[in-house]
Amino acid sequence: MCGEATLSDRALQESRCDFGDEILAHPLDDEYHKARSPAWEKITVPLLSAANWGGQGLHPRGNFEGFVRAASKDKWLEAHGIEHWTHFYTDYGRKLQLRFFDFFLKGKDNGWKNQPKVQLQVRHLGKFVERHESEWPLARTQWTPFYLHKDFQLRKSAGGEGTVSFDALGDGVTFISEPVEEKTEITGPLAAKLLVSSSTADADLFLVLRVFTPDLREVVFQGAIDPHTPIAQGWLRASHRKLDERLSFPWRPYHTHDEKRPLKKDETVQLDIELWPTSIVVPQRHRLALTVRGRDYEWQKSTGARLSNFKNELRGCGPFLHDDPRDRPASIFGGRTTLHLQGDNPSYLLIPVIPT
Repeated sequence: MCGEATLSDRALQESRCDFGDEILAHPLDDEYHKARSPAWEKITVPLLSAANWGGQGLHPRGNFEGFVRAASKDKWLEAHGIEHWTHFYTDYGRKLQLRFFDFFLKGKDNGWKNQPKVQLQVRHLGKFVERHESEWPLARTQWTPFYLHKDFQLRKSAGGEGTVSFDALGDGVTFISEPVEEKTEITGPLAAKLLVSSSTADADLFLVLRVFTPDLREVVFQGAIDPHTPIAQGWLRASHRKLDERLSFPWRPYHTHDEKRPLKKDETVQLDIELWPTSIVVPQRHRLALTVRGRDYEWQKSTGARLSNFKNELRGCGPFLHDDPRDRPASIFGGRTTLHLQGDNPSYLLIPVIPT
């Protein structure tokens, strides 16, 4: 690739780059990344953004950002589940695309002008239920904070003082709720506010929203790639905690990634962490949980699931891992990470509950 087939091997080689090395050479959102990023304010063409709940780590953030921030006056959002090819690459998605293109490219009066702005395949255990909405996030969302407690409970009431520590490169800690009293829909973006300190100059935080059955078996789904995808995930490097005040909302913190703010040993800082949008109807008596980890989520240590074009076994995150030792040297990202659960400034997870 990178040129005509008639070019010599040397010419082709000179046209290539080592993508991994280039990414490592640009750890901040500099001109290298800006040249490869969308300018939402310049996008004015009609837009149909098709997202996948199970695409954690790759597509969904761009899908939802594109729908919300593009300058187009004619824009629609669709969100489905399973792999892309089960839903969006077969008749369901093909017919939706044809209606969109026929209306805007061929001028067919096919009813698209009456298509609701948002079409969701709301995820239940074992099925999806289609529902139309007018906006994203949904206007009727009840933004509900669940607070972290030092006894590893996740509660709607704020807790007292205390700290919880874990291996900064390890499996972390899990805060779990009481059983939900009634069937509860969670659809939308999520966010966490954590007070954190580190024994080193930096820390990587991996957050996972999880659901457990009454007998504490984890609920996972077939994602876009991985067969054991959790409900939602989010990531943040503590030194990248600077917020873009213009683009941030309580339910979707947005980070500038334009400067590093190293930690001082044992200094407590506030991290506002985005978890990507999700949809799940949690059955009665099931439990919610938030896991705060020092490395990527793992459904289990070994699954036996592999694809020929991926180097790693599929254990919950597909191929989208943060495990390059050049990027996470133990001298900086090892040690201990501590969560501070302060009564006057509590740590919490903000959940988008949709009323029935």
